[in-house]
Amino acid sequence: MGRATAHRFAQEGAARVTLFDKDAERINDVVSELAEIGCEPRSVVGDVSRPEDCRRAVDEAVRGDGRLDVLISNAGADSIHPFLELELEEWYRILDINLTASFVLGQAAARAMVAAGNGGAILYTASISGMTASTGDAHYGVSKAGIISLVQTMAIELVEHNIRVNCVSPGPLDTPMSLALLGSEEAMEAARESWPIVPMNRLGLPAEIAGTYAYLASADGAYTTGQNIVVDGGMTSNVFPLADELA
Repeated sequence: MGRATAHRFAQEGAARVTLFDKDAERINDVVSELAEIGCEPRSVVGDVSRPEDCRRAVDEAVRGDGRLDVLISNAGADSIHPFLELELEEWYRILDINLTASFVLGQAAARAMVAAGNGGAILYTASISGMTASTGDAHYGVSKAGIISLVQTMAIELVEHNIRVNCVSPGPLDTPMSLALLGSEEAMEAARESWPIVPMNRLGLPAEIAGTYAYLASADGAYTTGQNIVVDGGMTSNVFPLADELA
């Protein structure tokens, strides 16, 4: 999603895109791709679970002209552990990556936007797991529910500074994280071909999430703040996904 979003913003005319990732090789690949599109890419290698790295990434983004127009906090992690077996160490790890990093990045970005006086947009990746329950996913679901709540609070506190805050809650997506959770390329291929629990019967595409971010960051989204935009192929609307089979 991060890669697709960086491409979308560059294609939309973003003058500069700063990338923040722990994988130096991956980030360098995207830097090269964005340079070919015509924007000025910058990179910060670091770990979102380290607050000092998050603040350093924001500092790099505002270096030069002193402004930051859009922050997208997208990095995340998940693992499957039954509630009775979930260790506190893993609970903290997932919340540090998914929720605490979102707070630190959002606060640093908001402070930069207020200092520059230009307003801006702060966007987060939440999840439908923050709205519904999934077996073995207590830590992940809580972290994503926390993002949705954080967005609402930030939105009402920052509106006086012309800063809009929203999040996107994707459903199942065709991403490396999904591949890791499914466990094999064969399972991933099957999911790409058919995913019956989703009314659209397919995995979502990273580009579809990127398009939602582009809307929220643009003038078209100027009256949208404090919202959780669900992009899930109708999954959360499908209250009885097995009704046809049971009929």
